[in-house]
Amino acid sequence: MKQLKYGIILYIFLILPPVANLLESIMIFHMHTQMPLLVFTGFLIAPFSQKKFAHFFDKWNQSGVPGIVLVILIWSYWQLPRAMDDALTYNVVEYFKFISLPLLVGVPLRDSWKKLKSTGQYIFLIFIFATLVITGFIYIWIDQQICNNYLIIEQQTLGWGSLAMAACLLLYIGYRLFENDEAF
Repeated sequence: MKQLKYGIILYIFLILPPVANLLESIMIFHMHTQMPLLVFTGFLIAPFSQKKFAHFFDKWNQSGVPGIVLVILIWSYWQLPRAMDDALTYNVVEYFKFISLPLLVGVPLRDSWKKLKSTGQYIFLIFIFATLVITGFIYIWIDQQICNNYLIIEQQTLGWGSLAMAACLLLYIGYRLFENDEAF
């Protein structure tokens, strides 16, 4: 129950207009701070959701694969430059961001993670790694303004941030492989 309380407090904090505006004013904070924190709020409220709707999660996400597929689809959408632009331009997309990241990424991620076998977990981590590398290079190499609401230098900063996160994730994957003898 404490996690639910912390999740709600964090969520309310993140949707406060001054906080949301600050995090969205700098591109790297928008993608690598605000969005992961919204996912984390869903991660915190997931145990309550799993308990309240146990039958739904048992029936819909028994193996963990449907939940991870939903996570991949929604997370991939939010990696698109157009999605970030639209979130700043259109209120409806902004509301979708504040609902989809906690409820359609955070909650299913927590529900699915333990249900997946380690191979599925590695596949998911490698997908996130590849996404970070690809988007990182796209943001660094393209000399044109991809996002209308952010400068080219902010795009490049985000690209380098994505590559740094990919490097950290690669270290984590390597650690898990060496730590776990039954990795695959």
